[in-house]
Formats: sequence, C-alpha cells, structure tokens
Amino acid sequence: MVKRRVHVAAAAIISSDGEKALIARRPSNVDHGGLWEFPGGKLAPYETGLEGLKRELHEELGVEIKRAQPLIRIHHEYPDKHILLDVWQVHEFSGEPFGREGQAIRWVPLDELVNYPFPAANLPILQAVMLPTEYLITAEEADETAFDACLERALVEDGVRLVQLRAKTLDEAAYLARAERALELCRRHGARLLLNADPALLDRVEADGVHLTSERLMSLERRPIAEDKWLAASTHDRKQLGQAARIGCDFVTLSPLRTTPSHPEVAPMGWHDFQQMVERAAMPVFALGGMSRFDANHARAVGAQGIASIRDFWKAPDA
Repeated sequence: MVKRRVHVAAAAIISSDGEKALIARRPSNVDHGGLWEFPGGKLAPYETGLEGLKRELHEELGVEIKRAQPLIRIHHEYPDKHILLDVWQVHEFSGEPFGREGQAIRWVPLDELVNYPFPAANLPILQAVMLPTEYLITAEEADETAFDACLERALVEDGVRLVQLRAKTLDEAAYLARAERALELCRRHGARLLLNADPALLDRVEADGVHLTSERLMSLERRPIAEDKWLAASTHDRKQLGQAARIGCDFVTLSPLRTTPSHPEVAPMGWHDFQQMVERAAMPVFALGGMSRFDANHARAVGAQGIASIRDFWKAPDA
C-alpha cells in the first residue's frame, strides 16, 4: 500500500517571557480528537512551510506572525499516511490568540507540557521546545578552582542553560566530586546538567540526565535511564542516529561539522550532509565540531536545535 504523504506546518509559539507555549486541543471529530497539539495545519500544494503557517495561524488563532525561525522537521509514519511536520518557533506575533474555530487553546509552562496528551508525531516538538539552543561541553580542566570559575562564567555571562560534564581524565571519585559542585552551580543559575559517564552514576548524583558516548550508545539494547531524565548521545553518522532513536534518546549531538583541532584527522561532514542527516533524525540535534555562536542561526536554518561547543563557551572569567 502506498501511503499518502501529508505536509503539515506547526508553530511553537513561546510567550514573551520564554516560559510558556501555546497549545490547542484537536476537535473530537478528527484523527487524534481530544489530544493537544501545536497549532498549524496542512499546506496547500503551492505553499512553503512558513507561508502555510502564516495562513493557518491567522485562520485558527487570529494572529499574524512577525518573526519566526525553523525549529525541527519531523517525519512520522502512521499506518495509513506519512506525516512531515515542518515546525517553526514563533518569536514575535501580533494579535491576541483565541480559538477562531471553537477549539480550546491554553498557555502552558514548558515544564508542564509533558502532562498533556499529544499525538505521537508531536512528541519531538516537546523536546525541542524544552531545550535551549546552546549546549556547553566542559573542557578537560585539571584545576578544580579554574573549572568552577569557567563554568560559572558560562552560566552567568553567556546564559548557558544546558551543560554536559565531560572529564575523561578523572577517576570516578574525582568525577563525582566535580559533578556535585557542577550540579550546585547549575541549580543556582537555572541550568540542567548531564553526566558524560556511566548511567549508573545517576544513582549517586541527582543530575538531570546522561550524555552517552557513541561507543556506549551502540552497545545498548534499551534506554538505560528513567523517562523523567534527559538522555543524549554523541553521533557521527546515520547508523548512530538510528540507534539513538531506537533506544529513546531525547536529543543528540552530530559531529564533526567542521575540522577541529582535537580531531584533525576526521573528515568533516559539512552543512549539506549535516542537513540531510538532521532531516531524518526524529529528535533535536545539536551541531558540533568547530561551532561558535556565529553559526547558531545557520544551524537552526538547516534544522538543528542549535550548537554545541567547548571552546566557544569555556573561558576564564577575565578572558
């Protein structure tokens, strides 16, 4: 059976304070009736994603998009159809949204979205909405005082809100001690901390999740941590992206996009191949490998969640 293909544009409309998202309830007489969704609708054959979204939001909510940016594209297979969700994050709009077609709408705190029932195709949007656009990977800092100072500078001055604690040179005791201090700093500044370590260490440190190396990712048969924790992974090709989806990763890094000083022998994939892999990733993807904040908009434009970096964020306070 040849499945029909449906191209849908959807909007992640975020409140001006960045703390809430607007969702709408589907009518009871349509597919997935009664579930909540990010507003939008099917594209006409002649429309781009943004053109269709502007029309749909005017028809459904009575608002006009002023500024929007690509967030994520999701391919989802249902028994009878293939859905492509073209999702945009709406930063500015005019008008006061209301259900012009009689549908219920609601502003929901981002951390409460998981309490609402969504169609399966919408679930990666929830992850993308709850994640920031910058992902700090800590450097292999030997001095603990310098480590704490660099991390706090990134949290305070750069506003980093997602941190991966990477420290391959430390033994387990030293890693745990550093993790406790990093967690305290992250909590103080409203950031999440993921451990790049054995998932079992979550039993000893109340971090927000785990970031898997690509080797550990490929060795797993199932998700190694609870659903209420963030699970991320390092990926470098389609096979690893597929494995990340199979075990239920919430997001990944994909690298190297460019040649890096730490791995000069590894051929970079470049923007074109990166975009092709992100298109089918089925989860938020952070671009990694020679990335800086100057690349953030380009990364978002080709479908990435944002950028991940060590060097661009890891600086001494007086740097």
